[in-house]
Amino acid sequence: MHVLITGGTGFIGSSLVPALMAQGHNATVLSRNPAASIAGAETVTSLAAIGDEARIDAIINLAGASLADKRWSITYKRQIVDSRIDTTRAIGELVTRLQHKPTTLISGSAIGYYGACGDEPLDETSAAGEGFAAVLCQDWEAAGSAISDVERTVLLRLGVVLDSGGGALTEMARPFRIGVANYIGSGHQFLSWIHREDVVAAIIYALENPSISGPVNLTAPHPVTSLGFCAAMKKRTRTMITLPMPSAVMRLMVGEMADELLSVGQRVLPAKLQSEGFQFRYPHIDAALEASL
Repeated sequence: MHVLITGGTGFIGSSLVPALMAQGHNATVLSRNPAASIAGAETVTSLAAIGDEARIDAIINLAGASLADKRWSITYKRQIVDSRIDTTRAIGELVTRLQHKPTTLISGSAIGYYGACGDEPLDETSAAGEGFAAVLCQDWEAAGSAISDVERTVLLRLGVVLDSGGGALTEMARPFRIGVANYIGSGHQFLSWIHREDVVAAIIYALENPSISGPVNLTAPHPVTSLGFCAAMKKRTRTMITLPMPSAVMRLMVGEMADELLSVGQRVLPAKLQSEGFQFRYPHIDAALEASL
């Protein structure tokens, strides 16, 4: 297949593109930074650079400004929204003018879709939540679902992606590396995580299995609490003290993001992937951290 990947040089895309090519697929990567090109893949800086006659069999849409890079000011929240919705709509415009229509669209979303649900188990049939992140995910999914010229749409509801070399684990591991083990608030809120290798494998699995469509939770089958994550990290780092990070302090540090992403938990399960026979390489946090650290 010839696959177009937006966000192909990001934390997930930089691993996904080589994996796709290793499986025999051809790749075109949309990147604002041509210097970040991936060997063997064609790079374009704009979807407008793709001609109407181009043959694209599938599109994987991972573009979007990070939710965790900056404090959620009004300006940055608009950037978060626009970077996702505008790119997804531009993909729709591309598909409309392509003479050879892609059969599959795999478009990003996140478990923020479900909002704060405590320890309630959530699968792909669970209702949408409230708040900025939940509305963002709902609008992002709606933009992807509105692209009707493709035969199949898959909506990736990503959990917290762990691996070395970037992503959430870089910040989560920072206090442990200086000897301080910590957890947020009560520590009982759930962290729905997934190793980057499983994200890549699951995306390719969805690409190659036409029976998979609609929302798909990309989370490991065994989420952990903040305390559980702390305990797993302590096994692999030398820590001298364990200190909780009060929710109020976290709110002062990062603002609204703390209330939606850090201080409350989500217990999200990959029901669809498991029912489709996908096998996780890292179903448990201990093995995932062992590989990542």
